[in-house]
Amino acid sequence: MSETSYVNATVAVVGNPTSNKGKGTEVGNQVIGLLREAGRKHGFNVIDVTSESFESSLLNARNRRNEYDYLVVVGGDGMIALGANAVGCSGKPLGIVATGSGNDFARGLELPVNRVQTAVDGIVGAIVRGTHIDVDMGLATSLQGGYAVDSSTGDELVSDSDVPLRPAVNRFYAGMLSCGLDASVNDRANHSRLPNGSLRYFAAVLVELTHMKQYGYHIKATLADGTVEEEDIISPLLTVANSRHIGGGIEISPYSRFSDGLLDLVWLDHVPNVVECADAVARAYRGKILGCKVFGWKRVRDIEITRAQEGDEPPVLMADGEYVGRLPVKVVVQDRALRVLVPPAVVESQAANTEEKVLEAIKRDHRDPVTGKTDTYYAKRSR
Repeated sequence: MSETSYVNATVAVVGNPTSNKGKGTEVGNQVIGLLREAGRKHGFNVIDVTSESFESSLLNARNRRNEYDYLVVVGGDGMIALGANAVGCSGKPLGIVATGSGNDFARGLELPVNRVQTAVDGIVGAIVRGTHIDVDMGLATSLQGGYAVDSSTGDELVSDSDVPLRPAVNRFYAGMLSCGLDASVNDRANHSRLPNGSLRYFAAVLVELTHMKQYGYHIKATLADGTVEEEDIISPLLTVANSRHIGGGIEISPYSRFSDGLLDLVWLDHVPNVVECADAVARAYRGKILGCKVFGWKRVRDIEITRAQEGDEPPVLMADGEYVGRLPVKVVVQDRALRVLVPPAVVESQAANTEEKVLEAIKRDHRDPVTGKTDTYYAKRSR
């Protein structure tokens, strides 16, 4: 990087002071210090727009958007959600310093995780060189009867007089909209009193798997080719994915690409038996989980998710680790709506992840690229 590279700009930083018993504030201050040091060298200013909560920090980042040229978020996937909703569709680039235990969006972009200095160096290099990628997002909005909840607790919002408020959902997300088991696991882990984050998540998984529910969804989806499919899905798990990873590295949606103008609907087709569970686990970290026939899959441009007449009541929806609201919702892909600061190597890597490679993986897993059906499904239908 040239010693004479100057950037006449302002970088805003937002951290998460409530994470990890206050350590989020410490890491946020570290990032601000590193960026200010780099700013003195390269000619950019740094401001802190962090507030006391997710919602107040998001509001602060939005209201002060005319004061900065770049936004840097510090934390886990929830901070990605904050950044996406602060600068999504604005053209202002987002920098990511990924810390914590999840960071599935950052992993999907091959950004450094829990390496603060490396992440900041990458962001500074991207600012100076002007390297970025434009990625898709999902936009979740309420249909009639749906409503938003407190993004930090999942509780219903109330007015000063304790009267329930039910504002409509209107939320961008960059990674996953979790509508079933993955949401209930996160919810249980968030309310756990266990001291360690990983331990809370593991314990929550065990409890939810032991008491697995069959949630009832009715979906109406516009597929990649523009055709519309409508059906009931009774399933423990349903997610609308833009990124590949969930749960700290499980590739639940291995066909996802960040800039293909599509989202991936993934669900459990039925409650797996022991053999099917073992098969899914063996494939989970190798990008081959959708070769396991226990999963259903479709590529969609938009989808309406409402409550089916059968099945259990779905849990509170979560997007990028943050509570969103209750069904029914509509999700629409936002094509290349979020600009992300990345090093040149990430630009090259994302460009190499072509549609042709994805189609090869779909073919390998014996699925139809439009309907998502497997060879087994068509064989049963032809009998």
